[in-house]
Amino acid sequence: MNATIRSEEIESNTAEAEVDNNLAAVSEVEAGIRDFVRNDIAYLRRPVASPETAPLEPNTEATVNNVNSLIQRVAGTSLAEIEKLISELESLRDLLHAEGQRVQREISGYAQLSSAAMKSTRMIADNVTQWKRAADGLRNS
Repeated sequence: MNATIRSEEIESNTAEAEVDNNLAAVSEVEAGIRDFVRNDIAYLRRPVASPETAPLEPNTEATVNNVNSLIQRVAGTSLAEIEKLISELESLRDLLHAEGQRVQREISGYAQLSSAAMKSTRMIADNVTQWKRAADGLRNS
């Protein structure tokens, strides 16, 4: 019986040691994550020097001015091209609208002409039928 109690004590000590090792490993990982986050966002906590408190060096100021002028030239060119493209597209839209209206008028004219041609053809056919009856009546008499 002492052997059984002794083996249970050894097993419980081993389990406690494993739990302690696991907790130590978890604590170590958490500490590493905390340190990483602190170091990663530390630059966000630093006070930002305003332009009034920290004047730019002449070289830095010249570089900033050059970059600004370059951006303005590129943006200006791009905006001019976009505005030109927009005006071209608007003129094309107007042209297509006018052409659509012209085509609708042409189709309407052709429909009227076709209707008139059908009426004329029907009248001619009716007249020819009447003449044929009259000619048949004269032959038979």
